[in-house]
Amino acid sequence: MALPILPNEAARKLFLARHALLDRPRVRKLRDLVAGLGFVQVDSVLTLARAHDMILWSRHPGYRPADLMEQVRQRHAFEHWTHDASVIPMAFWPHWRHRFERDRARLDRRWDAWQGSDFRGQIDRTLRHIADNGPTRSADLADGPRKEPGWWNWHPSKVALEYLWRVGELSVTRRDAFQKVYDLTERVIPDSARAATPVLDATIDWAATAALDRLGFATPGEIAAFWDLLEPAEAQSWAKAALARGEVEEIRVENADGTLRRSLARPGAVDEALALSDPGDRMRLLSPFDPALRDRNRAERLFGFRYRIEIFVPAAQRTYGYYVFPILEGVRMVARADLDAKGGVLTLRALWPEAGLRWGKGRTGRLLAELERVARFAGAGRIDLLEGWLRQPAD
Repeated sequence: MALPILPNEAARKLFLARHALLDRPRVRKLRDLVAGLGFVQVDSVLTLARAHDMILWSRHPGYRPADLMEQVRQRHAFEHWTHDASVIPMAFWPHWRHRFERDRARLDRRWDAWQGSDFRGQIDRTLRHIADNGPTRSADLADGPRKEPGWWNWHPSKVALEYLWRVGELSVTRRDAFQKVYDLTERVIPDSARAATPVLDATIDWAATAALDRLGFATPGEIAAFWDLLEPAEAQSWAKAALARGEVEEIRVENADGTLRRSLARPGAVDEALALSDPGDRMRLLSPFDPALRDRNRAERLFGFRYRIEIFVPAAQRTYGYYVFPILEGVRMVARADLDAKGGVLTLRALWPEAGLRWGKGRTGRLLAELERVARFAGAGRIDLLEGWLRQPAD
């Protein structure tokens, strides 16, 4: 029997709905929003607003910077690793126990050789310091400046803090001026979370099911990569068993170029997607680290939108700019914008529409309306559009 086909536009709607981007931005309970997304990536770059703040504001206009970190302070969430540093609902913490064990095994193999013979002694000294003195920043333990920038030149105490955080012995209790402040895990993570010790099979089932529910449809590889908790073979085994139990079904998802990609979905997902309403044509400025764009290859297949961040590309070699924001209109990625907010001014330096897209007065009006919303969020009292801001469409 032929597999059900999920048309491209319906697939976009389902994917955006699962990422809280299909309906209009509205005031939400922050804890529910973070739980629905699964996690929010934390990033330090600040040209307009930090990535995590943009992610949440684009869905929840009542959100204000510092609200997310307040969730960590109140122990509603914890900060740890998915594909990158992220804030994660506290209810999910027990499933990170297996991540801690795997990271310990991996780091023990590599970091002893990297850091040398005193690495274990530095770990013990760091733990004793925090046990005796309480919450601690890297700067509180600094043992001399690093010779060169880069994570590979962290000072030894910073390496010890990172190791202890990655293996679960320390937790982030808060951030001060965006610097992580660490404390013993038993003083940060609530007793109820630490008391739960799920077996590996339970974590695999939870992680795979929760990933698929947030993606709408996915391959086993995409399921494994969502939380970065599972090995690819574990996701494959889960998929085979879930298919046999009738908990998922195979479908074919139409890509932006018309090709079909075999994927897994919950039974009824195709009908759900086809029933979703049109979101209208409002524009939204998205963070480059928005969860809807985190998997760049998936975004390119689904939306026909190729996006790469160019922070680490030399200025003369950049195609667009240092930190360029994707723009979503309805269910389409229509442009990318180079803009920042400094000195109370939101400046649009350049905007590149996608190839084949007509950019007329209507779209300019919708763009300006979004820039006004962004300016209020960023605390900018004026918007400047530099001469020649509307560029030729991307190739």
